[in-house]
Amino acid sequence: MIDNKTPDNHRSIFVNDDLSGSDINRVVDSLCAPESYGRVYHRANHLVPMPSSEILGDIVELLKSIIFPGYFVNSEVRPETMKYYIGSNLDRIFILLAEQIKRGFCFLCDGIDKSCGDCETRAKNIARDLLLKLPHIRHMLSTDALAAYEGDPAAKDVGETIFCYPSMNALSNYRIAHELYLNEVPLIPRIITEMAHSTTGIDIHPGAIIDEFFFIDHGTGTVIGETCIIGKRVRIYQGVTLGAKSFPLDESGNPIKGIPRHPVVEDNVTIYSGATILGRVTIGQGAEIGGNVWLTRNVPPGARVIQHSADECKFENGSGI
Repeated sequence: MIDNKTPDNHRSIFVNDDLSGSDINRVVDSLCAPESYGRVYHRANHLVPMPSSEILGDIVELLKSIIFPGYFVNSEVRPETMKYYIGSNLDRIFILLAEQIKRGFCFLCDGIDKSCGDCETRAKNIARDLLLKLPHIRHMLSTDALAAYEGDPAAKDVGETIFCYPSMNALSNYRIAHELYLNEVPLIPRIITEMAHSTTGIDIHPGAIIDEFFFIDHGTGTVIGETCIIGKRVRIYQGVTLGAKSFPLDESGNPIKGIPRHPVVEDNVTIYSGATILGRVTIGQGAEIGGNVWLTRNVPPGARVIQHSADECKFENGSGI
């Protein structure tokens, strides 16, 4: 039997006590004090609203439907209608994406020596550039899908990896966001990669450089930092961190941005689950990094890095404890 009664220690909140006008005024005054909102307030520059995560999500899905025809949004697209489907959606994506990129520029705009017309023109040029890069993005993602199929005995075909695998979800968002990152678009690339992060648990910074045939098996808990460089045919497993060892500070004690601080992983490397690799170290071509290994040093090509074997202990009747 379910007891629908409110517990005694909470009952007064819902039954007897009302929120008075003086209560509201006190809360409003506190929340509107500059010392309260100073660090968390955003003022829309030029009266342009923030980028829309919902619209960006729609844009990514439309882009995926073009990159992988028949898998997303319109699963009934046929070769004879593909040209019309892709053409109409490219036009729609261009309009939506240019507006979101412009909002990204406005988010960081200080209004000095800039005009809205300049940002709008630049946003359209970048949106056009991304659409022109779609054949390249498709090529890269097709190699990722093949790597997933070849790297997972459980995969029945390449299509299963495209439609189902979290690795492909995260890499699709990353490869789109990376092109925007290269064009120095603020905010938007990070929003796009964080969408995939929230659904897959795979955190890839859009600034990372990742070559073709990349596969993240299982994926949950994987972290790839901003200045990582990853070569061809690299496979990593869940829980792997390619992170920074420390954050250099300037003379004022502030973190120095933009310097290389994450690992370089060369071609044909395999990194097993739970491994943590920190700092600007190089993992040489063909190396294997075992599970739960902690690394802050270079690894030569072809090396195999594993944990020390566990000591086997036997206790009888409490002896040795």
